[in-house]
Amino acid sequence: MSRRGDWVYENNGGTCVAIAGADYCVVAADTRLSVGYNILTRDHSKICELADKCVLASSGFQGDIKALHKNLAARELLYQHQHNKSMSCPAMAQLLSNTLYYKRFFPYYAFNVLGGLDSEGKGCVFTYDAVGSYERTGYSAQGTGSSLIMPVLDNQLKSPSPLLLPARDAVTPLSESEAVDLVKDVFASATERDIYTGDKLEIVVINKAGTKREYIDLRKD
Repeated sequence: MSRRGDWVYENNGGTCVAIAGADYCVVAADTRLSVGYNILTRDHSKICELADKCVLASSGFQGDIKALHKNLAARELLYQHQHNKSMSCPAMAQLLSNTLYYKRFFPYYAFNVLGGLDSEGKGCVFTYDAVGSYERTGYSAQGTGSSLIMPVLDNQLKSPSPLLLPARDAVTPLSESEAVDLVKDVFASATERDIYTGDKLEIVVINKAGTKREYIDLRKD
């Protein structure tokens, strides 16, 4: 398919996943950055720690992702100076939605999943489209491998319908270690079928004790 000469977007691939639990949130992404059949780097982090107990993972065009992360980090710093506290994860979710919607006519080519803890200490995951429409869910996947990963997460986690009354909690029933193991399994599977996902997996676990990172190797071909 021919591409227009004024086309400014490029999808640099990669996959992001987040799972929320009763008192934790797991956010993970691979570290491959590629264009077409060329791998530009095997060690690029797609995860940005925006605030205390609030982490953003993004896939898409790397230029727009960097600009978006820089914009959000600056806005969070202003919030800290004005309110003398760090922005909560739900507040950051609304800020991200507003930022994406503001650019809707020339959007950031970035597909985001935001994870962290809310004011009650419960895990929360917010999933987005490119122009700011978002939803709080128990789990989400974005990026080139999301169509391979989401069916597995649906099968294993079965988030309750938001139409059910009374409303049910969207957090997943898994323990923190089980959620981390599930993330490792789905990425190992997606790496076998998606050429844009691979090399290493970066896992960030957010709980009341803080955040911790873990890295595991994925396929490198």
